[in-house]
Amino acid sequence: MNRDTFETRLFRVLRWVVLAGLALATLFPFYYMIVLSIRPIEDLLRDPGALWVSVSQWTTSTYEEVLSPEDAGGQGMLGLLVNSALVSLGTVVLTLLVSIPGSYAVSRLRFFGHRQVHFLFLAVYLFPAILLAVPLFVLFTKLGLRDSLVGLTIVYVAQTIPVSIYMLRNYLSTIPESIEEAAAIDGCSRGQVLWRVTVPLAAPAIMANALYVFMIAWNEFLFALLFLVADREKWTVSLGLAQLAGGIEVPKTVLMAGSVVLTIPIVLLFYAAERMLTEGLTSGADKG
Repeated sequence: MNRDTFETRLFRVLRWVVLAGLALATLFPFYYMIVLSIRPIEDLLRDPGALWVSVSQWTTSTYEEVLSPEDAGGQGMLGLLVNSALVSLGTVVLTLLVSIPGSYAVSRLRFFGHRQVHFLFLAVYLFPAILLAVPLFVLFTKLGLRDSLVGLTIVYVAQTIPVSIYMLRNYLSTIPESIEEAAAIDGCSRGQVLWRVTVPLAAPAIMANALYVFMIAWNEFLFALLFLVADREKWTVSLGLAQLAGGIEVPKTVLMAGSVVLTIPIVLLFYAAERMLTEGLTSGADKG
């Protein structure tokens, strides 16, 4: 066996070892969370380290307790899921409507400082969120937007637009300008080039950015607590889960069931968008 053959076989084995290790580190916590959520609390106290539960021992009482109106802010986790979905989807739509033309302008238009201006969008992240919390709380109170899902959505949009423009700008810079020039020669205006040519080619990046923004809005806790604490009917899932975690009499099995309910929408979104995230829509677009 020569050196080349040995290295090829070695790296082939190491690749699967690394992939298996990463898969185990990623999936095992979620698996154990599901196991805890379907175990009766009595069985958990008898054997807390068990990694397998027989079908006869499964229970759905933990999920019934989480989804019941008596828990998670007085309206059940389903109501909190609806609130979080409205805020997250609204944040995604508004962020993309602003960041797509904004990132296109930064990457394509030539103006003084266009190479450095996108770094200014990230300046907001130099300040911790807690530093902005008090001014925003005072401002939104005076505007009458506190205890409102609309006000919370505006805060999230202001947070996500800078990083969204930065991420999309980097991707749009990789799209050949010759494709847009060809569309312009065919009579397309700048706006038509953007929405009919550039946006379809940038679909994978836009989808990845949308998922990133959705996760930020879905999991955010500080501003949700600050703006919605006085109105439990408008709580999001992060606030409901925090209430479950802080409850003295709430079993850990119920808390794990709430965590599963919180995680499943994100997993389903990633699974549904997997094809768009992995496709290279610009592959071969500039050939010929």
